Amino acid sequence: MDYLIIGAGPAGLQLGYLLSKTGRNFLILEAGSSAGTFFKTFPRHRTLISSNKVYNGTNDAELNLRMDWNSLLSDDPELLFTRYSDRYFPPADVLVKYLGDFAQKNRLPIQYDSRVTRVTRTADGGFRVEDQQGRVFEAKRLISATGVSKPYIPNIPGIEHAEQYTTVSVDPKDFINQRVLILGKGNSAFETADNLIPTAAVIHVAGPSSIRMAWRTHYVGHLRAVNNNFLDTYQLKSQNALLDGNVERIEKRDGSFVVTVSFSRANEVKKDLRYDRVIICTGFRFDASIFDDSCRPELVIKDRFPAQTSEWESTNVPGLYFAGTIGQVRDFKKSTGGFIHGFRYSVRALHRILERKYHGAEWPHEELPAKPKALMEAVLARVNRSSALWQQFSFLGDLIVVGRDGTAKYCEEVPVTYAHDSAYGDSESYFTITLEYGPGHDRVDPFDVEVGRIAQDDAMRSGEGRYLHPVVRHYRKRELVATHHVTENLENDWTSEVVHREPLKAFFTRELGMSNTGERTHSAPVESQLQP
Repeated sequence: MDYLIIGAGPAGLQLGYLLSKTGRNFLILEAGSSAGTFFKTFPRHRTLISSNKVYNGTNDAELNLRMDWNSLLSDDPELLFTRYSDRYFPPADVLVKYLGDFAQKNRLPIQYDSRVTRVTRTADGGFRVEDQQGRVFEAKRLISATGVSKPYIPNIPGIEHAEQYTTVSVDPKDFINQRVLILGKGNSAFETADNLIPTAAVIHVAGPSSIRMAWRTHYVGHLRAVNNNFLDTYQLKSQNALLDGNVERIEKRDGSFVVTVSFSRANEVKKDLRYDRVIICTGFRFDASIFDDSCRPELVIKDRFPAQTSEWESTNVPGLYFAGTIGQVRDFKKSTGGFIHGFRYSVRALHRILERKYHGAEWPHEELPAKPKALMEAVLARVNRSSALWQQFSFLGDLIVVGRDGTAKYCEEVPVTYAHDSAYGDSESYFTITLEYGPGHDRVDPFDVEVGRIAQDDAMRSGEGRYLHPVVRHYRKRELVATHHVTENLENDWTSEVVHREPLKAFFTRELGMSNTGERTHSAPVESQLQP
């Protein structure tokens, strides 16, 4: 067959849906008895923190996807997660039902109860996959959509005495009057801490790095406001604390645990602290144990993820691809590739890459006259509606390839790095269009009135904007020659004639080497930054 997909989670289902639309021969292998098995257990406290905003004041399906973080992409309006729940943070069990319905209604070929135990290469360069029941499957190409399924355990002496987020009790009554140490500073750690606030005597949350708030960095994997009640209990003197430092060892003594902490804020001063329970909430990692030496992918980022090219292909195993959460290496902690509302678009881009690479299909595009007004209109129409550029900010971009015949191809949702790495990068003239936060946006307080947004009617200061706004870049054979920032807008409405349309049209006029009447006059200037 053409493709084997390991995992019937959101990414595996999304890719399966797209492959079925193009008539490819594929099969999905799922370890559990139904789709979305991971979400039957996680998050442990059974409330998603992915937004589910049903009422947005518009019937535009594309705009509504900007506020819908759980739906997969399909042509069926009934297969929107917003039809399943109107809670902003919905129950995880609803997502399990949704994923099951998505698989069933689209009749996706899924082999359930098929836990993969071994992957090897075949003589012709394909893949041979065995499951726990001894069944064998072969395909030309393999896509791992397993997510990060294995707990990440830090290398700390005595860590075996700690309990894991995956199995620790979620009943607060089991922690009455206990002193609890939680290792980790992400959402799972604070989700666990919040659950114990009413019953635990003392809760300490420890980690070597400073907390990063999602509302400041715009990375939704950082600490979300819905999980930060614990910070109030720390700063308002409720016996809880945040420890900034390294846990050096955990020792079991007299029925409790003595933990040595080296404090970052106190010049590495060490202190021994006693606890009744220690809980590991340090996240998850990719499980590469199923891969034989002949096709084991290289790992990166503390061996938590497989190394990948701009096509989401393994850097050392040709034909092995990754989809979903494990594809976030390409935009790690910068955009939303690790989450459904991000990787549903990454998976669509991966599908287009596979179609282009193996089946001779062109990237979906529209042909336009290579004239300033036409390109300006096309760009603003897209940035005012696109959910993909909105969700996968800075990472996915639209691409305009200018031909010598006076036409331009407008391609939607092309990964920016792929655009440069592929044959598109050989083009004499091409533009990328992305939505981006401004430089240094994650280092300033967005609620500080001294920072604020730039003046809404000041196109000359558009490059200073830190809030989300469109950025258009011009390249010649991968060399950046000019950049234009479309002025940010409070309601993300980039339609002003004076502030948005005219400056962007002027940019295209200069870069295309054309006058306002559309007549070619000169070659475009080669500058690193060109503001309106």
